[in-house]
This record gives sequence, structure tokens and C-alpha cells, in this order.
Amino acid sequence: MGFCAHCLTVHKPWLLVSQCTLLTFEKGTCLTGFNHTHRHTRTHTVQRSPVSWLRGISWRSNQNVTHNSSLYKKPFAESFEETPLLVAVLTYMGYGILTIFGYLRDFLRHWSIEKCHVAREKEEQKDFVPLYQDFENFYTRNLYMRIRDNWNRPICSVPGAKMDLVERVSHDYNWTFEHTGKVVKDVINMGSYNYLGFAENTGACADAAIEATEKYGVGVGSTRCEIGNLDIHEELEQLVARFLGVESSMAFGMGFATNSMNIPALTGKGCLILSDELNHASLVLGARLSGSTIRVFKHNNMQSLEKLLRDAIAHGQPRTHRPWKKILIVVEGIYSMEGSIVRLPEVVALKKRYKAYLYLDEAHSIGALGPNGRGVVDYFGLDPKDVDIMMGTFTKSFGAAGGYIGGKQLIDYLRRHSHSALYATSMSPPVAQQIITSMRIIMGEDGTTLGVDRIRQLSENTTYFRRELREMGFIIYGNDDSPVVPMMLYMPAKIGAFGREMLKRNIGTVVVGFPATPIIESRARFCISAAHTREMLDTVSHPVISPITVRNTK
Repeated sequence: MGFCAHCLTVHKPWLLVSQCTLLTFEKGTCLTGFNHTHRHTRTHTVQRSPVSWLRGISWRSNQNVTHNSSLYKKPFAESFEETPLLVAVLTYMGYGILTIFGYLRDFLRHWSIEKCHVAREKEEQKDFVPLYQDFENFYTRNLYMRIRDNWNRPICSVPGAKMDLVERVSHDYNWTFEHTGKVVKDVINMGSYNYLGFAENTGACADAAIEATEKYGVGVGSTRCEIGNLDIHEELEQLVARFLGVESSMAFGMGFATNSMNIPALTGKGCLILSDELNHASLVLGARLSGSTIRVFKHNNMQSLEKLLRDAIAHGQPRTHRPWKKILIVVEGIYSMEGSIVRLPEVVALKKRYKAYLYLDEAHSIGALGPNGRGVVDYFGLDPKDVDIMMGTFTKSFGAAGGYIGGKQLIDYLRRHSHSALYATSMSPPVAQQIITSMRIIMGEDGTTLGVDRIRQLSENTTYFRRELREMGFIIYGNDDSPVVPMMLYMPAKIGAFGREMLKRNIGTVVVGFPATPIIESRARFCISAAHTREMLDTVSHPVISPITVRNTK
């Protein structure tokens, strides 16, 4: 007997201690005295602070998710915490105050007391239906502009472990920026998706890309189906298929379009798409463009997914109750805002049970997870053939651009029906060569252990950095093995303050707020790289104010 998840979170939350283990059993009485019927079949260990309940923090576990220990070959540890009640109240108050002052400033702008910099409808169009949505425009000019300096910072170097930023200032409260002519040197880069450190201008990848440029040039000037199909593209696709362990693959010049333009080619009217609630915008757009019926299940919640599958099988299409033409489950490998990893073994089990198709987006997980760097399928030790459509991008771990789709009995169909294949310009040759060279290094085909070393270094850096932040008392989200590390900030004022203060310490970070996240869950997102040294990670986790090194470019 032990404490059940229900009692720990509902009846007696004070029973949580610094290290609590949810014991699993089918039916019985937990130590709180309540009778429950349980279907947990996997022990789930959660790291908690012994005083976190005193801070008003509640634990948001995945207790509603069915765990099947037989599907997992190693522990699967993820941590999420609900926003503390006091922090949530203060956050809403902060947004409320900003909104009140926003309306006051709009009143002053209306009477020309304050200058209005925002785009407006032309005077002759004042009776037209507004081109801009009023509230979004309100949010932009009154809230976003206050912290706009934290985004779109121009860099002037390779986005490696360290980078150089162009210094800029604003004299009109972030409406416009002016470059000072100086460069902020050696900023530790914690924002780029450079997981394996292949974003570099020296080494084997850079040399190979230069050779490809000299041989093919930079642009192709045609689509693949016309005269833009180069031998280097064929070589790339064969290599990707071998890397993934699938029959064939297809490469595209843009990662976003790989999702948004190919999902409509795979599903249509009369089809059902079951999408995780935290799926990327490219997946959401692709699903909407397909014309399919879309139903959303709770993030990484297998009970929610299974319920939708059961309802789909039992009831069929609305009104007619005919069977769905096909059911497509759409998930990601690593969720880029939460740092969580898909419960792929359970998704595959459900997919097989209910005869659905599975679309897996490995944009962030390919190269970054698994002993061989082959993504979340490799991470869980699954058979690639269990995933019907394997999608990923070359923009993260490979230091390049574009995306791919791999599978069986699928690629020939996409070559004839995908809008990206038929109408988009072919991938740039030096970009294709960058992917080929970096992928061969990961696979060890270059005759060195550099690829294996980088995969191991990324894993070590991820474990170390997450442990450091957790020991310092920060609330971080996601899986212990995920190189995406969201650290919660919550309040709107902290978004701008955190980004600016980190830059003062020569650390470049990404801060994220509403509408990219829930309004009370603003965060800073760190992306760990194999190129980061232990000293860099220590500097980030224990920052001190130091003079920023700048150089004059005039």
C-alpha cells in the first residue's frame, strides 16, 4: 500500500515530501484510508521541494495518464508544477494594470496628447471593415512594445556556443531601434537550437559546404519535379532514409512547410486528426488546411487520446455516423515550449489497438535524443516501422535548413501530391551538403567518434544544467533528458527584466510570454548544446554582473 496520486493532490496535499514515490497497485486502500480503484502500472518518481506547499505551489502530475511499465525500458521522469495561486493572482493583476494604462494611453493618443506610432487605417478607409483586429493591435502597442527589445536582436556571427550581438538603442520606447555601431562580443548563446554544435564556420561541415557552393552554386532556380533535382538531393534522401531506418525519405527546403503543406496531402474531408494540444503551429496549420475534422487531446495524456479514439470508432463521422476514412494521430518528439517528450510507446500501442495512423514530428528530437542521435524512436528503442509518417527538420541538430518526411509506401505519393514537392524551389546545394556531412558524422561514417562524443556531451550538459537549476530552487518544466529547459517566470514584468538582466551578464536567452504561452505561464527557455562547456553552463546558472565587451565597427 502507498499514497495514491488522487490523495496526494486532492485529499492530503501536505503528505508530499521532498522525494515522493507513487506506489502502483490495481485495487486497494491507500495510506490515507480512501478506497480507490487504480490502473497505474508504473512507478513514477517526482522531485519536490520540502517547502513548496508552503509557497503555495501545487503539483501538476500526469496522474490521469495510463502508464504501462512493460512499454518502457527505462524510467520516464517529467516534472510540471501549476502556477502558485499567489503568483497567478499577482500575474493577472499585472496584466490588468497594464490593460488599464493601455486604455489611458489610447485615450491620450486619440486626442493627440501622446504621439501614436502604430499602423492605422487610412483616413479614406475609416468606414471600411478594420484590417487589423482591435484587441491584438491593443496588445501590441501597449504590452508587447514595452518589452520588444528582448526579441529580434540582430547577431553578426555564427550562432554557436557564443555569439556577437549588434548593439542597438531605442529613443521612443521600443517603437524604433538605432544601431550604435558597436558589437556585444562573446555572448553565451542559450537560445539557438544548436543541439549538437554543428552551427559553425570551421570544420568538416563548413569545408564541405564551401566545396558544394563552388560546384553547384547557391541557388537551384527550379522545383524538384522540373530541373531542380540534383544528384546531391538524391544522395541526401538516401542517407536520411538509412539514418532513420525507413524505406525512403523526401527532403524539403523549409521545415515549417514540411508540416503545413504535407498534412493536407495525407488527409482530407472525411478524415479525423487527433492532435496534441501543444502541437507546433505548423502542425496546426497543416491540419486546418487539410479540411479534416480536428479533435484535440490533453498534452501527453493517453487516457484523453484513447477516449477520442474510442469515440471516433464508436460514433464515426458527425450526422452520418459513417466510419472515418482514416484517423491520424499527430504528436511531436520534444515539445519546444514545455521541454516534454512524447510518450511514444503508449501512443504506438494505442495506434495499433485502434488501427490509426501516426504522424511524428521530430523537429527538436532528431539528433538530440537517443544513444545514436536518431530521435525519440531511438530513445525508446522502438521499431521505426511502427511510425507511419516520420517528420523532422534539419534546422536544429544539423545546423542547416529544411525538413524531411520518411516512411514506407508513402514517399512516391507525396512526390506527386505534396505542394512543397511540386511548387517549392529545391533545397540550396550547400545546405544539402551541410546536412549530409553532419549526418555522416553523427552516424560515424566519417571515421571518427565526433558524432557519438557530441551526443554524449549534449546528454551530460542537459543533465547537469537541469540539476543545477533545480538545486537552486527554480521551477523548470519538462523531461530530464530534454535539452529544451523552460524556466518559469510567470509575471509579465519579469519577461523583459530577465532578458535584459541576462544580457547585461553577457548571456543571450529567449523569453516567452502570452500568446505563445498561457497568460500566467511566462517563461525563459534555455536550449542546451553539445558545444557548451561546463564553465559556460556555470556562468548561466550562477550569473554575475560583468563588464560587457564591445567593439566599434565604424
